[in-house]
Amino acid sequence: MERYANSGDGSNVVAYEIEQSSIKVQFGDGSIYLYTSQSAGAANLAQMKQLAKAGQGLNSYINKVVRKGFASKLK
Repeated sequence: MERYANSGDGSNVVAYEIEQSSIKVQFGDGSIYLYTSQSAGAANLAQMKQLAKAGQGLNSYINKVVRKGFASKLK
């Protein structure tokens, strides 16, 4: 997984892994969630990937928009 830059400070996201049709997001408590285009929607997944690469806004976006739109909790 790639370390999340956390440009905005205070994010609960610590790492992510982008794949073609999904993104894995690791949070500060060690939990890892898998988000797919089927679970979160294609547009939301694309936005999550952009935010992850930018290192800013991913945690807020998940909390406000995606919420429980994960495919599975991996850890």
